[in-house]
Amino acid sequence: MVKKHLQKIPVRKADTHKGDFGHVLVLAGSKGMTGAAYLASQAALFSGSGLVTCGIPESLNAIMEVKLTEAMTLPLPETKGASLSVKAEKIILDFCKKCSAVALGPGLSRHKETLKLARNLIESVNKPLILDADGIMSLVDKCDVLKKRKAPTVVTPHPGEMAKLLKKNAQTIQTIRGKVASEFAKKYKVILVLKGYQTVVANTNGETYINSTGNSGMSSGGTGDVLTGMIASFVGQGIHPYSAAIIGVYLHGLAGDIAEKEKGQFSLIATDILEKLPHAIKEVV
Repeated sequence: MVKKHLQKIPVRKADTHKGDFGHVLVLAGSKGMTGAAYLASQAALFSGSGLVTCGIPESLNAIMEVKLTEAMTLPLPETKGASLSVKAEKIILDFCKKCSAVALGPGLSRHKETLKLARNLIESVNKPLILDADGIMSLVDKCDVLKKRKAPTVVTPHPGEMAKLLKKNAQTIQTIRGKVASEFAKKYKVILVLKGYQTVVANTNGETYINSTGNSGMSSGGTGDVLTGMIASFVGQGIHPYSAAIIGVYLHGLAGDIAEKEKGQFSLIATDILEKLPHAIKEVV
């Protein structure tokens, strides 16, 4: 099944330019969480995006200017806690007009004002949206916001986040992973990526894909941020969101498997996956 989705990765023709491969906006990061913004942005670049812009709280912009070389940055109004402020909403919506996909959530923080901004953007951004981490947490008790979206949405929770959305415990989620993913995707008309061992990807019809790549060494902070950037990149390049999610999950796990062969599982970290991503893509393209 995965082979037919991998075949949808765009062929690079000789006469193409950066504008042909999408512009991804990554809204991420807060004080103490600039790494999440870096990982998601860099993963989008490694996954083939022509342009990537990282929207970051303005006081953290200088840090991201150093951490990111090829990605652009968009300094945005912030809260006193150095997370994105609701004052950033209009700037973001205007910027989104020239983007092909938006990733929202890595390291965003759970500041009350920032979560409100996230909900507003979920409802208002009229571009494909990939939700992760604190972007997902903004939906606790408010999942119906997803039903208001007109553009495709990919939601990427780990079992703990899924448990909070559904008011269940994580152990229960783990025993019925496929059912949970399928029902949520159908109810809210989203692509649901339930992360973990044998990640489940479900589409709006309830159809599911069970991933076969990856290893336990990937159970560390930042790996989900890499996946978010990857999926956003593939969606931004024009791949159907369900296929993009499957491709992202498969290649993410494959990059982890390649890294595991070199480093073992014990010391594997998110940047190892990032560094092996080009090798994983080369293996299948």
